[in-house]
Formats: sequence, structure tokens, C-alpha cells
Amino acid sequence: FEQGVTFFDTAEVYGPYISEEYVAEALAPVRDQVVIATKFGFGVDEGQPTALNSQPDHLRRAVDGSLKRLKTDHIDLLYQHRPDPNVPIEDVAEAVKDLIQAGKVKHWGLSEASAGTIRRAHAVHPVSAVQSEYAMWWREPETRIFPTLEELGIGFVPYCPLGRSFLAGAVNPSQRFERTDRRHNLPRFTPEALAANMALFDYVRDWAQRKKTTPAQFALAWILAQRPWIAPIPGTTQYPHLAENLGATGVQLTADELREIDAGLARIKLQGGRADRFTESQFDYS
Repeated sequence: FEQGVTFFDTAEVYGPYISEEYVAEALAPVRDQVVIATKFGFGVDEGQPTALNSQPDHLRRAVDGSLKRLKTDHIDLLYQHRPDPNVPIEDVAEAVKDLIQAGKVKHWGLSEASAGTIRRAHAVHPVSAVQSEYAMWWREPETRIFPTLEELGIGFVPYCPLGRSFLAGAVNPSQRFERTDRRHNLPRFTPEALAANMALFDYVRDWAQRKKTTPAQFALAWILAQRPWIAPIPGTTQYPHLAENLGATGVQLTADELREIDAGLARIKLQGGRADRFTESQFDYS
């Protein structure tokens, strides 16, 4: 906040619960000057944090729990963490609409939702933002949902904009990841895939040098230059990296540079999918 950040993203399932509690403590003195986004959609209360659950009664309990942990009377932006195939999105939207009318929620959004789901949800109550993984090495949202977001006036909030630190230069092919590391079973982070994908990092590094910035700042600046309605949420565990990421807003890319970058990216063949099989099964491709 002291460096100008006013948008903070959390979720009940992070921890579970711990992230919301930390956010509440940290932002209490400036609560009215920031936007807090949190998420529902997993069976955390039932002890099933990997199982989808967007039943309206569960949704309402989840929001009450988040409000209590966040020590606030409203959630600025409430996301459905993942679309639940067992609950029509219209039912979810109606439940959220009730929460908005009750003053508990100000705006709502979806995460990893298809264009069709976004449209159906938006028809019940306007969707403010959609979250999805998006980075130089994962650009599927551009064709799958960007046209819908632009048409409906919905913002886009990309997570993992630095490719889980790969685009920042913090990963190399010799690395092995512990099971506690989210990357341990991701196809794009196998030794073979990392070795093949280093061509992308080399390209990012070369462009960063050309722009007199760091690879992380360049990768974030590229995202910010794609559309005016994009707000990436890079995560970090280190303060120096936080300060570095914020420097991306000072990196400007011209239209000619963006075309040149795209042409270069198109020549790089990447290896490995972005998610493990179980995670992939919870994405909405309807």
C-alpha cells in the first residue's frame, strides 16, 4: 500500500483461511482505501478444500466466513474460484446478487470460466472481472475469452503473470521441486520441458536488456500493454521482488515493439501443459 498498491487478492482456500487473516491484519488501517478480492467455490468448511462446491447455501456460509476473517463488513470483489458443473451458473449469480443487495459484496467475478459461462452469469448480474492464468507462455485467454470480456466491459485479472517465476529467471532445468511446491507436478516444469522452454526466457531476457529493465518487469509490462482493462496479480514471498514487480508500470512498449515481440514469440515452440490432470479437470471449457 505504501508503494501504491491498492488491489489485493486472497481466498478462503489459501491456507486455508490464513491468507485472509493476514490480509485483514495488514490492511486494517487502510481498509477504506483498498480493494480486497476473495474467492469461494471449494469445500473448505467441509474439510474438502480440493472439491468444488458452489451450492448457494455453501456460498453464503463461505462469504460470512470470509467477512469475519477479513474483519470487514463487505467484500469489494468476490470471485467464484472455479465454475461448479453441479450448480448452474445462474443459481450462483442469483445467490451472489442477493449478497450484493444485502451489502455484503460490492462486485463479483469468475475464475477460469468459459466465454459461455461468463455470458450466462453476466445476464443475471453484471460480472466485473474474470481471473485466469495468463502470461507470455500461456495466451489461450486471448482467443477464448478476450472478445467476450471486451464486448461486455469486464476486466481481466491474470494470475501467474510471471509463469510461476520462470519468466523472472528464477528457474533452471536442473531444478527439482519439493511436493510442497506447486510446480512439482506441472508438465511445464519437468526437467525436459524446462530445458526446451529456456529459449523463451532467453528471448525475454534479451528484450529486457534492450529495454533496460529486468525480465520480470518486462514480462509484466508486456501483459499491461495488451489491453487497458488488465490488472495482473503477481505473487511473491520476497520484498525485493515486490518492489521489482511494481517497477513494471514504468516500462513502456510501443505498438511496433509489441508486434515485433509477438513475431518472436510465435517462433518459440514451448513444451508441456500448464496444469496437472486434476487441476485441468476443474477448468471450465464449456
